[in-house]
Parts: sequence; structure tokens; C-alpha cells
Amino acid sequence: MLGGGPAGTSGAIAGGLMGRKVALVEKAPIVGGAGINTGTIPSKTLRETSLMLAGWRTRRLFGVDLSLQREATVADFMRHSDHVTAGERELAEYSLDLHGVEVVHGAASFVDPHVVRVVAPDGSERLLRGEKILVATGSSPFQPPEFAFKDERVHDSDEILQLKELPRKLVVVGAGVIGSEYAGTFAALGVEVRLVDGRDTLLPFLDSEISAALTKAMTENGVRFLWKEKVVKCDLSHPRDVSLTLSSGAMLTCDGVLVCSGRSSNTETLDLAAAGITPGKRGLIPVGSHFQSNDQPHIYAAGDVIGPPALAATGIEQARVAVCHAFGESLKTDIAPLLPAGIYTIPEASMVGDTEAQLIEKKIPYVVGRARYAEIPRGKIIGDESGFLKLLFRRDDMRLLGVHVMGEHATEVVHIGLMAMLSESTAEIFNRACFNYPTLGDLYKFAAYRALLERRKN
Repeated sequence: MLGGGPAGTSGAIAGGLMGRKVALVEKAPIVGGAGINTGTIPSKTLRETSLMLAGWRTRRLFGVDLSLQREATVADFMRHSDHVTAGERELAEYSLDLHGVEVVHGAASFVDPHVVRVVAPDGSERLLRGEKILVATGSSPFQPPEFAFKDERVHDSDEILQLKELPRKLVVVGAGVIGSEYAGTFAALGVEVRLVDGRDTLLPFLDSEISAALTKAMTENGVRFLWKEKVVKCDLSHPRDVSLTLSSGAMLTCDGVLVCSGRSSNTETLDLAAAGITPGKRGLIPVGSHFQSNDQPHIYAAGDVIGPPALAATGIEQARVAVCHAFGESLKTDIAPLLPAGIYTIPEASMVGDTEAQLIEKKIPYVVGRARYAEIPRGKIIGDESGFLKLLFRRDDMRLLGVHVMGEHATEVVHIGLMAMLSESTAEIFNRACFNYPTLGDLYKFAAYRALLERRKN
């Protein structure tokens, strides 16, 4: 297993469970990869910490204000993140040891299709031979050449977590998922945030109604969007402020820049050519069914190295499928055809299945059912006034085709709809279901009732 992130670790543990002799090679001195150490877990923990310490949630509750009465330090915000990250890493290390996986720290590169050379931090070398090999080395933030990342005021999405002090003004370049998430987190901390993007729509893969509502909510929370703009120059000559020139000629000044311009696969130093593998754009490894590489069937790849959706959750599942296939196990033969997308902005957004635009393009008649958080007791309790659930049903049989949600715990709420879609359920499942009261589950009942009534009316 090449790579000790979520995909590589899961694949290694799966191999150990099958009684195979497994070695996991990790370049860093610790396992966990971006998922645990520099990306998914710490950034989401920082988000939650910022909401609590900044009193963001309590500001929406009647007569309550628990916001900080002093200036918080970066250490205050990172303490919980560091604790959670360390705990997850320890759990991963324990699971690897429990299942007999040997962890080898060092830089890996192929010698031939079956042999990998590992160069340890002290310069010593070791050759490992594998009957099957899984490449799960993850990805790193792409660093555009116009930004001098060595300057302490310019950050990528991994390094931003190592801030020594909070910026007063932060410009986030790139309104993708990562950029939008960090923009919301820093705005919640009281930082003046401007989000620059060359497009004119926030996260266009979302249903347009969710995208528009999220844009409105983020704007109200202090994020200023600059659409159809690109940074063409980054001037660092001033000792404190950074000057950015935009494609329109406009100028921005700030004391912190966060560049979120996508990610590149960590395959550059693997010498894939020695293994007989030709990588694609940004180092991606082309794979076929069961995540076998197109060039060498005994070499598999999972996670960010194979491209979208490039999520920790999907990488974990891909690795398990790959390892089961590699050793002829039928325990897990594929992953679900429906994959949820979770965006940890403030507020959260999540979706699974088709959007309205996609159903229109497919010429599938549909019915929409909506329910707002503010309409149900649980929504009022948590103080969410803007959140809502949107369900899309096929008109002829009311089968659920799309689930779209924005609001508190949206990335959890979506899972009810996901399970309904995986079981090919109709609106009737929500009509019959009895959810705990008061919970956000009632959103599904209200949305389904409205869709059923809309279908009957028309």
C-alpha cells in the first residue's frame, strides 16, 4: 500500500483482515495523510470550534450571546483540532498494528511493476516486492506560479492550518468547495473575507436553488464575493499588506491570501513509468473497473490519485473494493452508484442524486417537495432560519431522484434521503415513517407531503 491516508490505511486494514501480508509505505513520519493531518478532519474541527468560540450559533438564539469577550488566539482555535487529529491518528495506528500491517516510513518509487524502493528519512533504502500494489498517495494543493508561497502571508489549503495569527483581511482565491469552506470559517471568526472566482456561480454542481441560497447566506455572514475575476498579480513588496491585481484592473489589499486552485496527485516522485503506468493530467492514474490501473492489472489505485470525486469517504470505499478484488474476496465487489456530496460551508450544504437542471435535461417529469427548518420545532430550537430540504420525485411513480439540503447538519440530514434512494424508495416511505420528535427528520415528512399534494393537485 503506497500512502497512509484514509484510502491507503483502509486498504491495508482490509488486506490484514484477509490474512494477507501487508506493508504500508508512508512518506511522512506519521500516518493519516491529508484526511487526518492537514485537510478533512482538522479543517472541519476548526469550523466547529470557530462556530462555538465565536458564538456564531448562539447569536441566532433569542436573547443569547455567548460570543468571545476577548480576542482569541490561533492556539485557542487550533487546540481542539489538534486533539481530534491526534486521536484519529492514534486510532489508525492502532488498527494497522492490530491487523498485522507493517508501516514503513519513507519515500516510495517503483523499480519495476512489482518492486518498490523505499528511501527512509536517514537515507537507507529498502526494496519491497508486492504481488498486488495499491497506489493511494493522495494529493497536494496546486500552487499557481503567480503566488509566492514562501511568503508567510500567502497560504495554500494545507498550510493555512499552521497560521500563527489570524489575518485582519483575508482574500480567498478560488470559490470551490475548499475555498468556500475556509471563507465561511474565517468570516465566522470575524475576519474580513473576500472570495475571488472566475465563474459567476457558487459551486455550480449544486442544485441552482441551493447554490443561490448558500450564496445569500454566506454573504449575510460576511463573505464578499467577487465574481468573474482572476488574480493576475500578487505584490508582496509592502512589509505588512499584500496587494492583489484582478483581471478587471481592480486592486485588493489584505494581510492574508489563501489560494485554493485545486489539487494535484502525489504521483510525481513514484516513477510510474518504471511500473509501466502512464499518468494523466495532474498526475492522475487512469483506472477501470474495480480500480485496476489500465496499464497494469495487478496495480490498483484509489482516492485522490484517480480524480473526482476525490473525497475521503469515496477513497476509503474504493480502496476496500480494490483490495477485495485483488485477493478474490466477494465481501465488497463495488461501491454504491449514488455518492453524497457534503460541503462544510457555513451553513452546510449537501446533496445526492439529480438536480432540477439535470432532470430537465433528461426530460424526466418531476415533482418538488420542500420543507424549511424554521417550519419544524427542531429547526426553531437550533435557531436555523434559512435552512431547507428539497426533494425531487419522478412524477409518474414518485420515486425519489434527488435530495438537496442547506442548513445545520445538512451533511447528516442528507443520509436519510441517500438510503431511500439506494433502496429505490418512493415518497411513500416518508409518508409511512415515524421519526423521533422533535428532529430534523421531520423535514422529509413535510417535503414528501407537499410533493404528494402537488402531484395530486396537478
